Amino acid sequence: MASEQDVRARLQRAGQEHLLRFWAELAPEPRAALLAELALLEPEALREHCRRAAEACARPHGPPPDLAARLRPLPPERVGRASRSDPETRRRWEEEGFRQISLNKVAVLLLAGGQGTRLGVTYPKGMYRVGLPSRKTLYQLQAERIRRVEQLAGERHGTRCTVPWYVMTSEFTLGPTAEFFREHNFFHLDPANVVMFEQRLLPAVTFDGKVILERKDKVAMAPDGNGGLYCALEDHKILEDMERRGVEFVHVYCVDNILVRLADPVFIGFCVLQGADCGAKVVEKAYPEEPVGVVCQVDGVPQVVEYSEISPETAQLRASDGSLLYNAGNICNHFFTRGFLKAVTREFEPLLKPHVAVKKVPYVDEEGNLVKPLKPNGIKMEKFVFDVFRFAKLAAHGTRPSLCHWKPGPALTCPDQGLCAGTWVTSPFPTRNFAALEVLREEEFSPLKNAEPADRDSPRTARQALLTQHYRWALRAGARFLDAHGAWLPELPSLPPNGDPPAICEISPLVSYSGEGLEVYLQGREFQSPLILDEDQAREPQLQES
Repeated sequence: MASEQDVRARLQRAGQEHLLRFWAELAPEPRAALLAELALLEPEALREHCRRAAEACARPHGPPPDLAARLRPLPPERVGRASRSDPETRRRWEEEGFRQISLNKVAVLLLAGGQGTRLGVTYPKGMYRVGLPSRKTLYQLQAERIRRVEQLAGERHGTRCTVPWYVMTSEFTLGPTAEFFREHNFFHLDPANVVMFEQRLLPAVTFDGKVILERKDKVAMAPDGNGGLYCALEDHKILEDMERRGVEFVHVYCVDNILVRLADPVFIGFCVLQGADCGAKVVEKAYPEEPVGVVCQVDGVPQVVEYSEISPETAQLRASDGSLLYNAGNICNHFFTRGFLKAVTREFEPLLKPHVAVKKVPYVDEEGNLVKPLKPNGIKMEKFVFDVFRFAKLAAHGTRPSLCHWKPGPALTCPDQGLCAGTWVTSPFPTRNFAALEVLREEEFSPLKNAEPADRDSPRTARQALLTQHYRWALRAGARFLDAHGAWLPELPSLPPNGDPPAICEISPLVSYSGEGLEVYLQGREFQSPLILDEDQAREPQLQES
């Protein structure tokens, strides 16, 4: 372990000597813990981190003055629309996705480094229950969707297949998440196929560039954003693990979307058939000022532009069909090839620019008293997972673009002999390897971010979204629902977007992944609320009678 003298010298080089100002007051054990934490901070990198944080915070906020002139929608040929495509096209996408899953080439990667602080809890968001009749957590819903998509792919192709689940946590969520999975027997997944790893932490910094002490013996640290994924992949050799398993395609998503379709065959197949190395699911913006990032082009390069960076005038622009010109809302639901992730981790990650998040950070004052600030007092620097989209323009290549590694510049022989018969070349098509798939919000996106009684993105709205979806599925499968007096409930052509469905209906992901196969259980039958269709009930002979 580094000595006090060594650590003091390192801090002096970084301009952060104040971090040891309570040294004389600490007992041996807290001293050792503080030294161990500070020894991990490289002086030059720490100095640069603090300088960049202070400078970024001091810059004027708001849209760049020339952004509107540089902005363009994504090219129509690189955007698919799941709900508006003809059935045959959608069937081809889905079949290709199932084929890749059956070949064990698809993995899912969960971004789960954040705690449920905004929900009023101290545990990881994935452990949260939104109040479903089944009392399932987000983690359980997601695990069961993995099991179901494995089953569907296996049945179609007559094989047993595995979709590995990679879970990126942080120092704050790894322990509780691992314990929760063990307590629930990994939700009947093979533990060998659930791989948890930690993202890095970065020090929180004051507005004048000084690292914050949250206790006399501890630096205030925070996860480095979901864009910390790329360093974490390299730190923990995750891509090497994927390569050993034969994984070529990775579906990356955030923990808080209750409707997320893990390893979605339609999305996987769409991206593979497009030859995309990088892809995004998007939803149509509900209204011009909706606070979601927009997937678009800036200077011909695919990017996500934050809503705060788009002027009201630009947000209001309309296309020739009357729809919003910039309407591709980002939902943190992405596709990457393993080759693209390898290129990012080894070459492009240092080019990612951190974003400033101004937060209320608890700290100790000069007298050593703990202060919980009432207004923002610190800077947390974060990278975003979608910041790598811009690297998708750097190369187009030979016959197998979705399986090739990249390098910008003149033609080079591809090192992945056997995977790619082509070469690396500078791309003449700026968005050649990026694609986006627009999906229906009511089917695939309802995030959980705010505590009750918030009007948006709360446990109530997430619960309503899932139960309303399942009610639609049941009606589509031929079910009828009765009220308490035995009268038929009306089949509403469209359900209220932010209200409860007429009847409570929850369908286990183990029974249906996206509404498929429910006719055998529901067609021509009448049910009173609540209907809870789980795997055990689906096995009952009387439920399967026509």
